[in-house]
Amino acid sequence: MIQIEGGLSVKAALLAGRRKTDVIYLDETRHDKDARFIQYRAIDRHVPLKRVPREKIDAMARGRTHGGVIAEVEERSWQTMDDVLLKEPLLFLVEGVEDPYNLGYIMRSVYSAGCTGLLVRNRDWSQAEGTILKASAGAFEYLNVIPSDDLPSLCHEVKKAGLKCYAAMRKDAIAYWDADYVKPCLIAIGGEMRGLSARVMAEMDQNIYIPYANDFRASLNAAGACAAIAFESFRQRKNFHE
Repeated sequence: MIQIEGGLSVKAALLAGRRKTDVIYLDETRHDKDARFIQYRAIDRHVPLKRVPREKIDAMARGRTHGGVIAEVEERSWQTMDDVLLKEPLLFLVEGVEDPYNLGYIMRSVYSAGCTGLLVRNRDWSQAEGTILKASAGAFEYLNVIPSDDLPSLCHEVKKAGLKCYAAMRKDAIAYWDADYVKPCLIAIGGEMRGLSARVMAEMDQNIYIPYANDFRASLNAAGACAAIAFESFRQRKNFHE
C-alpha cells in the first residue's frame, strides 16, 4: 500500500487512471470545491471515501501539507516504448537523479512542456511515490514513464525508430536553442553527481548546452536544465504548428 497526501495528488490519481485507489480519507469539515470534486470522482470510480476528523488525518500523515486529504493507493502502471513512439515523440531520459523531489520537479516541467515519455532507471520507487507525486504537482500520474534496467538499449531502440538523440553535455556542444526539437527526438540529462553514463553517451547524436548570461561556471541542476530545454522544445513545436 502506498499513501499519497494532498488534494493535487489525490485528484491526479483519480483522474489519470494509472493506479487503483483503495480508500480516500477526507477531513469531515471540508466542504469546498476541491473536496466536492474529490468526493464526486470517488463515487464515479467506486472508491470508498471516509469523512473523518482532521486529527485522524494529522495522525496518519507523513507530511504537513496534506490539506486534509489522504489516499491509500496501489503502485502505478508503467509504460513501454510502444506507448510513446507515437507521432512526433518528444522523449526525455534522466539518469543519475535519485532524489524524489528533484525527479518530481523534472516530471512537472517536462510534462507541462509536452514531453510524451520519460525514460528512467528501473528501481523501486514505491516508498517515494507520494513525494514524487506531490513534487510533480500531479504530473507523475499523467506522464508516460518508462523504467528500464538498460537505458542504453532503449536509446538504441529510439535511434532505430528515427529519433535524434541529444545529450546535455558541454563538450563539442551546440547551444540548446540551435537544436531541432520539432522532429522526433530524445533529450538525455544526467544528475549533478555522476552525469550521463558512458554507454548512454555513446548512443547520442549531438551534445547541447545552455549558454549563460555571465561567466558563472556552475552547471544548472538536472531539474533546471530539463525545464529550460523542455520549454525551448515546446516553443519550437508550437511555432512550427502555428
